[in-house]
Amino acid sequence: MSPPVRLLAVVALLFGVTTTPSPSLAQPDGLVRVTSDVQYELLERWDVDRLNRILEVDIPEFAGVSVTYSPARNAVRLYRVTYASVIPERGNKPTTATGLLAIPDTDATSFPMVSYQHGTVYGKEEVPSFPDQSPETQLMIAQFAGQGHVLVGADYFGMGLSTEPEGYMVKGSHQQAGYDMLLASRAVLDHLEIETTGLNLAGWSQGGFVTLALLEKLESAGMKVKAAATASAPVDVFVALNGFLNFPREIDAPWVTTLFILSSFSFENYYGVPGLARSLLNDEYYEVSRKAYERQPFDAADVPTDLRKLIRSEYFDPQFFANSTYGRLVAATQSYRWVMQTPVRTYYGETDEAISTGLGQLAMTWQRAVGNPQIEAVSTGDTTHRGTFAVAVPHWKTWFETL
Repeated sequence: MSPPVRLLAVVALLFGVTTTPSPSLAQPDGLVRVTSDVQYELLERWDVDRLNRILEVDIPEFAGVSVTYSPARNAVRLYRVTYASVIPERGNKPTTATGLLAIPDTDATSFPMVSYQHGTVYGKEEVPSFPDQSPETQLMIAQFAGQGHVLVGADYFGMGLSTEPEGYMVKGSHQQAGYDMLLASRAVLDHLEIETTGLNLAGWSQGGFVTLALLEKLESAGMKVKAAATASAPVDVFVALNGFLNFPREIDAPWVTTLFILSSFSFENYYGVPGLARSLLNDEYYEVSRKAYERQPFDAADVPTDLRKLIRSEYFDPQFFANSTYGRLVAATQSYRWVMQTPVRTYYGETDEAISTGLGQLAMTWQRAVGNPQIEAVSTGDTTHRGTFAVAVPHWKTWFETL
């Protein structure tokens, strides 16, 4: 979850067997250009011992829960992919984005593929293409790439090496980044003479939202997906934020204030609504919120953990919130209201401090209401936000491998 990055991470905390390398992977150091729009570079190779240390030591410390994972069977080579994309909300403005491609280091040349969509992070480099800084990505590398899956993970616009402002929960941009990262990764895999035998999607928290948004785009484009799985997914942001504003729970995470900060500035930038964040945030907290969003130096203690301090009082009126410019943009930010053709499982925790049980079940409830049996909501029991993810990952793997 640079000095400003570390300070914002503090805010988050306050809230709560080695094989011989395949000849096709033996690439020179530095950037390798595949097409005019796609290039890649080898970051490093993680051996089996490192992968198993992630599973046995690092993730239990990160998630606060002990989980039994399948031990890594093979080392993994990690590549950063840089690719061209466009920003739909800005008239398809050209941009450059980055992501991770993790490939099992074995003699095999064909693997199943998983596209992982990352959760909310407070550091610009706490994303897949900087795997040393992303514990959630490390778990996915160890559990999937270390077990013979190709793993793909896009850095969202504004994150990683992107020079754009962050596009937090900006649906079209999330879809585009994920879609183009898949295309770029396949170009790199072709260059490395590696085939994939299917595509599964997975994501946690914000990444659960993005996973279903990406699934919607892939289905509309006719791209086959075997299955999609999420953990703690805020599939309807209007539902999530309304709950925090009007029906707070005792277990709600203090860091939910950052969700309003990141989304308001992102929506202002990407949807072209000058002054949007200022209209939502109280004047005394506007400047520190802007610095937090832009990853500028600030005092973490100045960011309130109380929504009533951060948000203008009128937004606690449900009708005002719903009719406001910010509320209308939030209401459009959903990733479950289409008839899904792909099998989907949404995992939720019953003591998740960020995602209520009802929100965790919402996608299934809506799909079942129209008669669609393709989606199932699965409880991980008495788990926190991070615990839900940690518990869900091995279930994702087992399910994907049985399809």
